[in-house]
Amino acid sequence: MRELRDDLGDIVSMPSTVRRVVSIVPSLTESIAVTHAHLLVGATDWCTHPRELDVTRVRGTKNPDLDRIRALAPDVVIANAEENRAVDLDTLRASGIAVWTTSPTTVAESLDSLERMLSAITGELPDWLRQARDVWSTPYVGKRRRAVVPIWRRPWVALGRDTFAGDVLSRIGIDNVFAESGERYPRIDPDALPGYDIVVLPDEPYAFSPDDGPEAFTQPAKCVSGRHLTWYGPSLVEARELLTGQLA
Repeated sequence: MRELRDDLGDIVSMPSTVRRVVSIVPSLTESIAVTHAHLLVGATDWCTHPRELDVTRVRGTKNPDLDRIRALAPDVVIANAEENRAVDLDTLRASGIAVWTTSPTTVAESLDSLERMLSAITGELPDWLRQARDVWSTPYVGKRRRAVVPIWRRPWVALGRDTFAGDVLSRIGIDNVFAESGERYPRIDPDALPGYDIVVLPDEPYAFSPDDGPEAFTQPAKCVSGRHLTWYGPSLVEARELLTGQLA
């Protein structure tokens, strides 16, 4: 057994060779599956990439089927401090299952987090991770715009402080007007917003679309890929170019 530290600094005891992994975070499922799909034995219903992934489904990120996860006898469960509930992760640990928890809030942290996780599980780093580091190594130079970034409506909720998606946008010249909010995901009123230039509408977690969202705002709204804005994994390789194009 090896004793390694995850993003939270918690010690995770893992076998020298990991053969069975359950991931309850969509972006991390994709991160492992792209190059080591044979290791995955379970994933959530929301783990949509790669599309051909064929593993046991264990419900959602907020309500994983813990009995089914136990039955899969994983060497490790991959989780995220924000996406998954602490009570579920503690229950798995109490069952004797190793749980590796990620917790990045910036692009740089996500790349380091992925390197730490993949090194622990596979013992090697995939080419896509090196490519992602290269893609995001160049600072943005150009005009900057102020944005409101809703992630839900009824009620309206937006990106606030210390979010991965907010950092992604800042690196392509888009500054979140709620970046200094006291909350990470504050409720907002579309009729009472600070000055902004653009509205960024991702298609997840709420499925904003050209017909659902833009009409609530006075400034131009752009619909973007939620996967490329909020997932950290292989999508980071193409996220910068794709989001820049969608927000042009």
